[in-house]
Amino acid sequence: MPVEWRYRGRRVSAEDVAFIRDLIVQHPHLSRRRLSAELCEAWQWKQANGALRDMVCRGLLLMLHRAGEIELPAVRQISLNPFVQRSRPQPVPIDMTPLTGALQQIRPIGLQQVRRTTEEPLFNSLIEHHHYLGYEQPVGEHLKYLVFAQDRPIACLAWSSAPRRLASRDRYIGWNAEARRRNIRFLAYNTRFLILPWVGVPHLASHILGRVAQQLSPDWERMYGHPVYFAAEVAVHPAEWMPWNYRHDATAAAA
Repeated sequence: MPVEWRYRGRRVSAEDVAFIRDLIVQHPHLSRRRLSAELCEAWQWKQANGALRDMVCRGLLLMLHRAGEIELPAVRQISLNPFVQRSRPQPVPIDMTPLTGALQQIRPIGLQQVRRTTEEPLFNSLIEHHHYLGYEQPVGEHLKYLVFAQDRPIACLAWSSAPRRLASRDRYIGWNAEARRRNIRFLAYNTRFLILPWVGVPHLASHILGRVAQQLSPDWERMYGHPVYFAAEVAVHPAEWMPWNYRHDATAAAA
C-alpha cells in the first residue's frame, strides 16, 4: 500500500487518508457531494476566487474509494453529465450583410466579455455554426468575448486555462515540475478565434488581438481572482502553440 498518493498536483499522505476516513465516520449521513465540500473546507482547498475545488476533491475521493483506501457512502443521485447530454447551440438570427472596407470605417469596435451574461448563447451559437471546429463546452477557467461594430457582432474569441503539461511550452518558459504546478493558473490559451465569414476588413484580426491583450488579464482577475501573465494562441496541431508574453506585447499589439 503506498504511503503517499498524488492527485491533480496534490500530495495525499497516509495521514490525509486517515483524516478522510475519520471525516466519513463522523458524518455518516452526508452524501458524497457534501463530504467533498466538508473536506475542501477542512483543507482550505479552494480556487483563487475562493470557490471550493469541489470537482477535483470528488475525483480524489473516488480514486481512493476505488483503490480500497476509503469507503464512500452509496451514490444517492445520478446527475446527467452536461458535457455528454448537452444539446448543440441553436442558430441565433443576426445581420449577415457583408461588411467590408478599411478598419477606420467600421470604428468604434466594442469588445465584450460575455461569459455568464445574456450574450453567452449568441457567442456559443456563432462558434457552433461558423467556426470550423464548432462549439465545445470549455472545462476549467475560461472567458468568452464578442466583438461588435456598427451594432452587430463581427468576431468571437474564447480563452481557456492552459493544459497541465506541454513539453515545448515548458521548455520555452524554463519550468520544472514544481514551477509549473505553482504558476500554471497564470497562463491562458486562445482556443477559438472567429471573424464571421461575411466580414472582410484588413488588419481586423491584429486589432482585436491587441484589444484583448489589454483586457484579458483584468477580466480574468475579476472572474477568477488572479491575473494572466502569459497568453498563447493554439495552432492547428494541439501540440503547437504561439507564445506571446502578456505584459511585453500588450502595448505593442494594441498599437
